[in-house]
Amino acid sequence: MSRRAITWPNGARCACAITFDVDADSLIHISRPKDGHDRLYPISMGKYGPTVAVPRILETYRRLGLKQSFFAPGWCVEQYPEAMEAILKDGHEIGHHGYLHEDPTSHSADEQREWFERALASHKSVIGNTPLGYRAPVYNVNQAVIDLLVEHNFSYDSSLMADDIPYMMKTAAGDLVELPVHWGSDDWPQFAHYDEIGYLMPVAAPSVGVQPFWEEFDAQYEDGGFWMAIWHPFLTGRPARWKQVEKWLESVLEKGDVWFAPLHEIAAYVRKQHQDDNEAIRVEHLPYYKKPVLS
Repeated sequence: MSRRAITWPNGARCACAITFDVDADSLIHISRPKDGHDRLYPISMGKYGPTVAVPRILETYRRLGLKQSFFAPGWCVEQYPEAMEAILKDGHEIGHHGYLHEDPTSHSADEQREWFERALASHKSVIGNTPLGYRAPVYNVNQAVIDLLVEHNFSYDSSLMADDIPYMMKTAAGDLVELPVHWGSDDWPQFAHYDEIGYLMPVAAPSVGVQPFWEEFDAQYEDGGFWMAIWHPFLTGRPARWKQVEKWLESVLEKGDVWFAPLHEIAAYVRKQHQDDNEAIRVEHLPYYKKPVLS
């Protein structure tokens, strides 16, 4: 067993969420700003996500009665409003994921604010969405990002890796629930083959590529913990891979003691547990450091 456990709702043994980062073709435009608009192969690969894979994923969720979380850059919200509206119509959540999948840590604080608030405006104006959660592109977060999240009253972040289960992050200005990620449950190492942005992974067979995800789930289920997938529609949403996911979902749901929920619901539950002084909810105090350690 883990060193501590959260008591999940309705006697559930484990809390779970499948999250999809709907990056679409933002990746090629941010990585190749001069000619990305004319690189048709990566554009088409990215477009597959919102146009083909998202409808497939939503159909499975409807059949199984699941409500889950998606993250989308603001530019993708603007480019693919039909996909975003379909996600919201089915009762799922769409979180903030930058504007054009830009790396926040490569920008000044003022530039970060401009990108961040531009994305917020896109969510609001295009689909009437006010994100409650945030996931940083490529998980890159610095203190300026955390400060923006607190300032804009976000409920949670899902970019960091300080624990196996949700925890609180506190700053002088406020706090956030952290719903931690890890590369072990990310589909990028298993399926991404994308030379234009510097990734050339050996693409795994579907049944092999998803196996690490299930092993991560088994460990969390045994410990009464939290399992979260970090996937991309244009990768895991392809037919052979998604069929593997469907079979796994059906078998897990038969257990009857696994709580699948969108991240904003899990974050709200964790926050309430923290307010009730549940010692299982650990607190991280930020910033970690205020200057370079070798200065």
